[in-house]
Amino acid sequence: MEYTLAQLAEKVQGRVKGDPELRIDGLGTLENAQSHEIGFLANPKYKSQLATTSAGAVLVRSDELASVLDNAIIVKNPYLAFAALSHLFVPATQKWVGMDASCVISDSATIADNVVLAPNVVIDDDVVIEAGCVIGAGTVIGRGVRIAKKCLIYPNVTLYHDVIIGSDCIVHSGVVIGADGFGFAPTKDGWEKINQLGSVEIGNRVEIGANTTIDRGAIENTKIGDGVKIDNQVQIAHNVVIGDNTAIAGCAAIAGSTKIGSFCTIAGGVGIVGHLTITDCVHITAMSLVSKSILKEGSYSSGTGLEPTDKWRRSAARLRRIDDMAKQISKLEQQVNKLLTKG
Repeated sequence: MEYTLAQLAEKVQGRVKGDPELRIDGLGTLENAQSHEIGFLANPKYKSQLATTSAGAVLVRSDELASVLDNAIIVKNPYLAFAALSHLFVPATQKWVGMDASCVISDSATIADNVVLAPNVVIDDDVVIEAGCVIGAGTVIGRGVRIAKKCLIYPNVTLYHDVIIGSDCIVHSGVVIGADGFGFAPTKDGWEKINQLGSVEIGNRVEIGANTTIDRGAIENTKIGDGVKIDNQVQIAHNVVIGDNTAIAGCAAIAGSTKIGSFCTIAGGVGIVGHLTITDCVHITAMSLVSKSILKEGSYSSGTGLEPTDKWRRSAARLRRIDDMAKQISKLEQQVNKLLTKG
């Protein structure tokens, strides 16, 4: 995992300033990178670190920024270039080969010849796993699950029955896909469970973070589109539909039957109530509560910004009085209008 600066520049369609034969064997931050590593400047507020960095080279946006460096790769988008180079420096990890003898596999399962099954994988009836998949230790795959080619399923994932996963997906440890949605009908004696008869469909090139849960549909399927990226500890309820290439950050929660469009970003801790529609290209900022549909693209926020506690308490008290204040202002406007009319 060592490359010349010229080889890295070719990978990211960049231009070298300095020594094209400089050898690089890793990535680093401007603050901590060493002489054999390459850093990147994506945020202008770290520009001052260019003068002090020990990085062997830096990904930068312009010749002006590169002028203070001995070695650089000049690219249009340093952060995107950093993402591309990160694939070259993945640390070596233990790789299981073939199917471990401890696995429990149904006779009716169909598993491609070059699938890797780590220890203690359990595969139920009528499962289909296509070529190039790697299934981590302790993963349980329920009856009728379909996993398309080149998926990476990390250890201790649970896929309930009839879940469908597209190709080139990554599912991290602790993920549960296809558990029952939260469906109960009230009765005078308590709650009557509604059996969840649908399943979950995951598109291609989807990545799902650790300990995220995606519930199966009540009747129709919960659907996750192609290219969707989901962070850790996200809750997606039954019959939710998420459009292609939407990204959802950690601890977000989406209630049942909500439809989210394509190319949306849902920031950390966002709560979205059920049965809403969110159109394409919507950005929802962190910790917002979405309680009504969003039908126009753009950025949306809710709540109040962080303040010292005593100031926040005063603001909260005023917010509770806002309805009374609005009524008082309305009365004053009426009185002023009467005086102007008389005048």
